[in-house]
Amino acid sequence: MVEARIRDIEGRLQNSVVIDVTTIPHTGKVIFGTTVEIANVETDESVVYHIVGEDEADFKLGKISVGSPLARALIAKEEGDVVAVKTPGGVIEYEIVEVRHV
Repeated sequence: MVEARIRDIEGRLQNSVVIDVTTIPHTGKVIFGTTVEIANVETDESVVYHIVGEDEADFKLGKISVGSPLARALIAKEEGDVVAVKTPGGVIEYEIVEVRHV
């Protein structure tokens, strides 16, 4: 079991690619690696998330997986766009306030 896990980790490392988002021109578009400030359209409450790989995700630290429903809704959208995200409590609309390459 441990050996299989080690092989899995080694395989992930071999296939990993480091992306330095600070070298990518800022367009205001949400892409993997960006930090995104979004505001709930209904409550105007704002939160900031960093879109990261699956293995780096930690919601408590504001890091969401690129495969999460929220990140999937945000990817390829731009500052000022409004996205609808289906949650267990219903659909929530968020406005993309700012996209940062940090």
